[in-house]
Amino acid sequence: MRKHEHSPTVSIIMPCYNEASRIDRSIASVQAQTLHDWELIVVDDGSTDDSWQVLTALSASDTRIRILRQQNAGAAAARNRGLPLANGRFIAFLDADDTWEPQFLEAMSSALDSNAEAGIAYCGWQNLGLPGGQGLPFVPPDYETPAKLEILLEGCRWPIHGALTRAPLIRGCGGFDETLSSCMDYDLWLRLGTEQRLHRVPEVLAYYHHHGGVQITCDRSRIALNHFRTQRKFLEDHPEVARRLGIFRVRQLTLGELLRRGYAAYWQRDLPAARTIFRVVMRSGYGTAKDWLHMLPCLLPLCVHSRVLQYIDSHRR
Repeated sequence: MRKHEHSPTVSIIMPCYNEASRIDRSIASVQAQTLHDWELIVVDDGSTDDSWQVLTALSASDTRIRILRQQNAGAAAARNRGLPLANGRFIAFLDADDTWEPQFLEAMSSALDSNAEAGIAYCGWQNLGLPGGQGLPFVPPDYETPAKLEILLEGCRWPIHGALTRAPLIRGCGGFDETLSSCMDYDLWLRLGTEQRLHRVPEVLAYYHHHGGVQITCDRSRIALNHFRTQRKFLEDHPEVARRLGIFRVRQLTLGELLRRGYAAYWQRDLPAARTIFRVVMRSGYGTAKDWLHMLPCLLPLCVHSRVLQYIDSHRR
């Protein structure tokens, strides 16, 4: 990687794994930004397709794009690899298959410049490529309220590329947890967002592109269990939070959210994911009698459980 002597306004860190067919679109959305004072650090995470060749050509045509390679270690490790190389006052993250509106960097950096007390700016987003007319634009509410802690603990409130953060804060919190195979962004925002003031930018500026490739978000049980693990890790590191919220509320926010995700998989008839999630909920002794009526069949063999649901579904039609 060539030395970068200029200190730009924003450093953008982009992990890339086998995204040769999509990364040019994502980088084009960076090059189209109305704020031109940026650097893009792309970490090729051991791609086996033509990603490196595509990146080499793109970086040769734009000196603001810096590229490096590592053996495959996951998105969290790739982002952490890029962090020490970032020279900007602010840091943003963009995955190699997602995009931004041209005003993203300008609007988000202006928000933080205008609010010295805020450490994170977040914006609205839209999911693209979902079937059945799903994916309406979404502008999140203002989370800087007295209920912020509970709201952030319950779930991830913006995507990895829907935020801009002051660089020292990212480095000060230790970056991303590389032991997580998903929800590493939720872990970061939970740690930072509960300590730093938030600034909402009420515009849809980020786009998450759903496609037929391998995406972490396709694995419901892994997402749900890593989300639950992230919550528990945060509460273990912050026992004062657990004491303040109380056992009942903590179980609502953690096991209640896990149960909700189990039901989401169950009603979609993603039975392997639902069974995995429900079993964790049952081991924790959580849920109403009605919940347990739905969960107990998870103790049956999968083939039997599946036939029972097929019978139920056939008699509902």
